[in-house]
Amino acid sequence: MVKKTNLKKLIIETLDKNKALDIVSIDLKDKSSIADHMIIASGTSSRHIQSLSEQVLDKFKENGFSQCKIEGRDSTEWKLVDGIDIVVHIFNPEKRKFYELEKIWSELIPKERVIV
Repeated sequence: MVKKTNLKKLIIETLDKNKALDIVSIDLKDKSSIADHMIIASGTSSRHIQSLSEQVLDKFKENGFSQCKIEGRDSTEWKLVDGIDIVVHIFNPEKRKFYELEKIWSELIPKERVIV
């Protein structure tokens, strides 16, 4: 089993190796209690998005995170791989632009305004 920081690197490498586009990692430690890191990437088609999400899920499970799961299995436009401490969003480019998660989560949030 790899350490969490190495797992994040392994997930990013897996996405990159499998031709995910525009991979971004966001540190959530001081912003939310839902996870420590969020990784966002784009796929080129619904099949590519599905394949990427399955490969990411496999990496989590290979490294001892057996409770991980894929949300949005029926969607052709996005998938979320819930790796407990690392959350991975995989979008088609149009949906990613619509939600702008990088913009939302990259901004500093004052602690008084954080509601979980």
